[in-house]
Amino acid sequence: MHLLDQTSFAAPREARCYNKIALRLLPFLILLYVISFLDRVNVGFAKLQMAADIGLSDAAYGLGAGIFFFGYCMFEIPSNLLLQRFGARFWIARILVVWGAISMAMACVSSPGMFYLFRFLLGVAEAGFYPGIILYLTYWFPARLRSQVSALFFLGMPVAVVIGAPLSGWIMSTFAGHLALAGWQWMFIVEGLPAVLLGIVCFFYLDNGPATATWLDADEKRVVVDELAQEARTQQAGGAGHKFGHVMKDPNAWLLAFANFTLLAGLYGVTFWLPQIVKDLGVKSLAVNGLITAIPFGLGAVAMILVGKRSDRSGERKWHMILSALAGAGGLVLSATFSGNILLSLLGLSLATGGILASFAVMWTLPSLFFVGPAAAAGIALMATVGNLGGYAAPWMLGAVKQATQRLDLGLVVLAGVIVLGMLAALAMPRLRGPRPAAAAAAVRRT
Repeated sequence: MHLLDQTSFAAPREARCYNKIALRLLPFLILLYVISFLDRVNVGFAKLQMAADIGLSDAAYGLGAGIFFFGYCMFEIPSNLLLQRFGARFWIARILVVWGAISMAMACVSSPGMFYLFRFLLGVAEAGFYPGIILYLTYWFPARLRSQVSALFFLGMPVAVVIGAPLSGWIMSTFAGHLALAGWQWMFIVEGLPAVLLGIVCFFYLDNGPATATWLDADEKRVVVDELAQEARTQQAGGAGHKFGHVMKDPNAWLLAFANFTLLAGLYGVTFWLPQIVKDLGVKSLAVNGLITAIPFGLGAVAMILVGKRSDRSGERKWHMILSALAGAGGLVLSATFSGNILLSLLGLSLATGGILASFAVMWTLPSLFFVGPAAAAGIALMATVGNLGGYAAPWMLGAVKQATQRLDLGLVVLAGVIVLGMLAALAMPRLRGPRPAAAAAAVRRT
């Protein structure tokens, strides 16, 4: 079975080695990301019941949904640096167990204040998982494969919604009233438990890198270790930063972080409010709401894989990222324009989700082209830290708009404008202007 595009390899031995690594790591990491994404966004379904139970207004919900990212962002850079220090196996396992316990504890929320507190703590607990996995993948795959590898990993996002949306609706409908607990309380308990269990599995399953992987033979280890070492030397010789301070002074890092901010604002704005958008379109059943909510993310997964593989085959990053994001912005405008038509609105949301996810798959190849070593860890974490503030701002903004106007379509147009600004920032990045930089050119398939 081949997870990676076979045209990316110059020799059969190389293809076998990297596909072996992909088959070992990616299904498990995707599963972890499914649980991660589900535990941060299932609050969108919980809101449909819990708002009345704990006195949660639309504005208060938007603030609480977003405050997760405030805690998340505060600890992302320290978490990635600690991952390098203690090793991925221990650190990722630790993150999973703690966030799973807090996610289950969300069932105890009884007031808006407690809602804010637990969302903040969940963000603190989960900090470092997402940028940590991005960093971890750079330990195993060279730059020329990372767009499709990132796309495969990011499948966790749409899969979490495709599976999680119907699951959340089913849990809330089926278990409501059992043991005197509301449906939304059962949802937090049932969906938080897998993180704790998988955290324990993670400690025994993951390796810190190819050099210590007992399931790779000596020749396979040499293929990976030698290519990654040569790539690091080439990037460093070409001017890639390798110290923490290099990241803080590099305009490419900050412009890329802002671009990530705008994409995450669009993605989380849609994700947190999509169940409410579908409900406003006239869908009252929680189970049907969950099935319809899954559609844009299912189509988005297909777009992400196709664009990621095409970017790796061509070695081109900038326009794959920018044009995909602009298509996503267009989808948000389309959905807002036809907000009264369920088919056209869902078509627009599907285009938005697909464009944003495809842009993500390509964008996350760039930090490891600009930075190596500790600078890569810091750069990825900085990008995630600033970017995830978009996850705070967008739900809050949409909640405020919804409460003030009783409409969400105006908020979607604002999100589209924010994404356009992010892509203008990407165009302004010095290392993406003009001819393809040497480091990016190295990502082109070898012939």
